[in-house]
Amino acid sequence: MICHVMHFEHEQQKQWGVLVDQQLYPLSASYPTTAYFIEHGREAAYRLQQDIREGVSVGSVDLAEIQELSPVTSGRVLCQGANYRQHMIDSGMNPDDKKYNMFFTKSSASVCPGSSDIVRPTHIELLDYEVELGLVIGQHVSATLEVNKDNLHQLVAGIVITNDVSARDIQFSQSQFYKSKSYRTFCPVGPVLCLLQQEDMHYLDELQLELKVNGETRQQDSSANLVFKPAETLSEFSQVGDLDIGDLVLTGTPHGCALQISPSFIKQVYSMPEDTKWEFFKTEQKKNGRYLEPGDELTLTIKSDDGKLDLGMQKNQICSPEHATL
Repeated sequence: MICHVMHFEHEQQKQWGVLVDQQLYPLSASYPTTAYFIEHGREAAYRLQQDIREGVSVGSVDLAEIQELSPVTSGRVLCQGANYRQHMIDSGMNPDDKKYNMFFTKSSASVCPGSSDIVRPTHIELLDYEVELGLVIGQHVSATLEVNKDNLHQLVAGIVITNDVSARDIQFSQSQFYKSKSYRTFCPVGPVLCLLQQEDMHYLDELQLELKVNGETRQQDSSANLVFKPAETLSEFSQVGDLDIGDLVLTGTPHGCALQISPSFIKQVYSMPEDTKWEFFKTEQKKNGRYLEPGDELTLTIKSDDGKLDLGMQKNQICSPEHATL
């Protein structure tokens, strides 16, 4: 049974609540972290949702009166790179040659509520967007584990919208994935954490992802087109590291990012003198006009075709450090 929950602040109290038909019903207990909520509050959320569906009188709060918080509060941010075929091509890769899962991490300090401003540091010129389906881990894993359709629900407690914001000039000129993707506000999460049970796992292959910049659709694809599926990915993650309850796994972004490079362009850049090649890279990349600038507005959605699963709408504005409201 699907259950949509939110983490929010209301009247100076941080709370979790169940979202039903755009009405938010707070849970009575306090859950300080996502991990604690998954371990101790998940069943309470399901019970509250059942009461609401059965017509039990339950108090609600107005969505307009809350401050949205990230439904992921702590833990590691683990990421997959180039996990949609066309995005591989956009990134200068040959998808027919790529036989491996690309892993990297983001700093947990980059996580922020889905409604946060995204702050572009003053030295960043090539700021990019990446809508991604995020998996929230529901079980501690400390050994290699074969994840399949029978136990996937034990590993994945729920899913969220994420934006893997990336500074491409840092990523390429410094060969830094972690640094380029870990500045504060570079990982908006939410607004909704959708809890899933075993019978809901099929939705992981049936979700529509969309990202718009200033109302223009830039990214649109289905999670059916993930190259490495969640079960395969989590199995491989377990071979190289532990997983903890509340960890966040980003599953890759569809094509349509601002970054557009070909293998021949990469070869051209890397053959140039060190003191000129990255200025050339930035100049050429800027010509496409797709990189984010202060004042740009982003909207991100992930939902199922049948309307039963909806992760809400993530809304962000790009701002400069001097105009940040953190």
